Amino acid sequence: MWVIMAVILLFSILATRNMKAVPGPLQNIAEMAVSSLLGFFSGVLGEKKARHYFPMLATFFILIIVSNYCGLIPGAGELFTVPTSVLAVTAALSTISFVAIQSSGIKKHGVGKYLLTFFKPVAVLFPIMLLEQFIRPISMALRLYGNIYGEELAAETLFELFPLGVPIVMHVLSLLFCFIQAMVFTMLLAVFINEATEDEE
Repeated sequence: MWVIMAVILLFSILATRNMKAVPGPLQNIAEMAVSSLLGFFSGVLGEKKARHYFPMLATFFILIIVSNYCGLIPGAGELFTVPTSVLAVTAALSTISFVAIQSSGIKKHGVGKYLLTFFKPVAVLFPIMLLEQFIRPISMALRLYGNIYGEELAAETLFELFPLGVPIVMHVLSLLFCFIQAMVFTMLLAVFINEATEDEE
């Protein structure tokens, strides 16, 4: 994880240290990534909220997708562990997400009014609505961990059974699969933040 964070930091520095009107390759990649992610999150949160929460959401997405793609590097699972295939890592990510969601809701409404949102649409649902807030991060952690760990295990098994052909197809599919898992996690985070910061009717 530290290596991944160092690589992301190094890329960010190299891509933005001498920004030009006509971008170079690294700046171009960075700008395309920012533009695409901002467009996606704007579709979930609206442009104003998306810009406000973009640094956090983009950081989650980039960290998760790079971690996921590490599983495609030769030696993954033997020489090093893919971070998102470890429950402790996905649990930490979902815990940070939980804190971000709750703090966003409290900042928007205040503690009292935010707690009142759990009594809607009817007060009797308060225990269920409150419990749901704690189930969500558990679900996010287990989903990301289970999918990445399962994909790793499936790829390893197929490689042992069919050393040629099938593993290559599996790696190609993994490119899409790892992207989807990163997108799902950050999309859920964006949806939950949007829900917690909705304007009162």
